[in-house]
Amino acid sequence: MTRFSEDPRTPPPVEPLRGHEPVLGVPGAAVIDFWRFAMPDLRVNNTRGLFAEFLVHRAVGSHRPRVEWAGHDVETDDGLRVEVKASGYLQAWDQRSPSDIRFSGLRARTWTPIGGYSAARSYNADVYVFALETAHDHADYDPLDTTQWEFYVLPRSALEALAVSSLGLAGVRAAAGESVPFADLGFRIRAVGKAR
Repeated sequence: MTRFSEDPRTPPPVEPLRGHEPVLGVPGAAVIDFWRFAMPDLRVNNTRGLFAEFLVHRAVGSHRPRVEWAGHDVETDDGLRVEVKASGYLQAWDQRSPSDIRFSGLRARTWTPIGGYSAARSYNADVYVFALETAHDHADYDPLDTTQWEFYVLPRSALEALAVSSLGLAGVRAAAGESVPFADLGFRIRAVGKAR
């Protein structure tokens, strides 16, 4: 295990970028051009996951920024830690059939600037949200339409009882019950968080 300095170099807080900021030395380029280059398609697995985190962030009304190395994806203003797992039937590549739905990485190693990565994997959030983009046809695919998403919410204790690192859609549905629409997602997350 790599050990870090006892006195980590803490970066100062930064204002969120708005997109219009110029890329110095690249004529005509702004941050929004980078965003268009890096994340043009919400079917790409990493981008779909980030977008699902954004939806959950908005659903709970959080004002806390996303922290890349945190052990969870979203944190509410009152400290509830939420892990978001996303999947979809359609991908950005050619497919013979819709993808099988599996949510993995439920247990993860945590990281700190002093100790680096933890030796053991653990459940690191209070609440887990499983977000599924449900379109089966590319002509219908619109991840910006929240009615195309299903959200399932589980407390950490439910995953600990199952003792799993990944779950298929049937397992998520069996453990969480009915999906909730985006309009009710924030309420469900808070209700599950209080009951934990």
